[in-house]
Formats: sequence, structure tokens, C-alpha cells
Amino acid sequence: MHIETPERAMDKAKATKNPLRKLYYWTIHWAETKFALPALFTVSFAEASFFPIPPDVLLMPMCFAQPKKWVRYAFWCTMGTVLGAVGGWLIGTYLWSVLSPYFFKYVPGFTPEQFEKVSQLFREYGFWIIIIKGLTPIPFKVITICAGACKVPLWTLIVASFLSRAARFYMVAGLIRAFGERVRPFLEKHLDFILFVGFLMLLLGVASVKLVEYVR
Repeated sequence: MHIETPERAMDKAKATKNPLRKLYYWTIHWAETKFALPALFTVSFAEASFFPIPPDVLLMPMCFAQPKKWVRYAFWCTMGTVLGAVGGWLIGTYLWSVLSPYFFKYVPGFTPEQFEKVSQLFREYGFWIIIIKGLTPIPFKVITICAGACKVPLWTLIVASFLSRAARFYMVAGLIRAFGERVRPFLEKHLDFILFVGFLMLLLGVASVKLVEYVR
């Protein structure tokens, strides 16, 4: 993921004819406005149910611009995505039969093949699929809508979404706070690897708790 600078984002949005890239640059430009935090919350909410752009593209330039606010930014990013996950779950539970043609046709990254694959994984692994996929670049809306369509309990979705997305956003924001601009090239090249490490850390944490309970 390339971390674009907000000051050039609107110029690139006007220059490109690709509607998805235009939306991508338009999202980033909010990082330099007084509406940055509401925009971050809104994008986080929308991405979990229908919006094609991940909140990371807005979270990162905001943290680079004001690194001391990294906890606040990661918090609202997490809250937005968890509430958006509930919205995705409601779509999958009550509206999927009506809206599925729209999602498959118009929402980038949302294909029948991907939906069926994630649905199968839900039937086999449930909670852990939300944890794993919530830390990866796979569109989170696919996970939340599939959860509703596969009748995953809402509280299972909420807890798993909070754990995985908080781990993702706090890790990225925390790295920017700790290392500043020095970490930008590393994030651009290795974001997927960072998120995978985050998943392993979360898995080890859960395993440690289980081990302590077993020893007791």
C-alpha cells in the first residue's frame, strides 16, 4: 500500500479518470482538513459494510501529520469499523438476497467466488475467521456481510471485529508514533507482513491465557 500525501491527493483525484483511484485520493485529502477525525470514523464505518477504500489510507497520513494523537485516531478508527461491522452483519442477515447483485456488480473486491470461499470458512471456523481476516487486506465488508448471511451471532462478530481491527489500527498508528517518517517506506513495503505478525501476537496472547487457565 503506497501512503500518498494529502496535499497532492486532490490534484491526483482531479487528474485520474479511474473512479476507484479518484475515490482513493479523495479519501486521503480529508487528512488535512478540520473534518479529518469525522472523516476517519465515517470511512472506517463505511468500509466495514460497503465502501471500497480501507481506513488505513486515511489513518496513516493523519498519524504522520499529528503523531501524538495516534491513540485517539486508532480508537475512533476501531469504533467506526466495529459499528460498520454491525451494519454489514445486518445487510447479510436481512438484505443479502436483495442486495447481492449490487455488491457483486458494483463493489470492488466483492465477487461471488470470494463470498462463497469466505462463507465456507465461516461454516468451518467461525470466530477465528473474523480475527484472521480482520487483520489482513481482504475487504472487511466481505467478512461482515458473510457473517450475517451465515448466521454468525452478532456478539461473536462484535468481539472478534474489535480484537482484530484494534490490533491492526493500533499497531500501524503506534509504529508511526514511535518512528515517524522513518517508518513510512517500511509501511509502504511491508504492511501485509506487519499485519500478519500482529495476528500471530494476538494468537499467542490467546494461547497464553488458555495455558494459564489450564495450569490453574
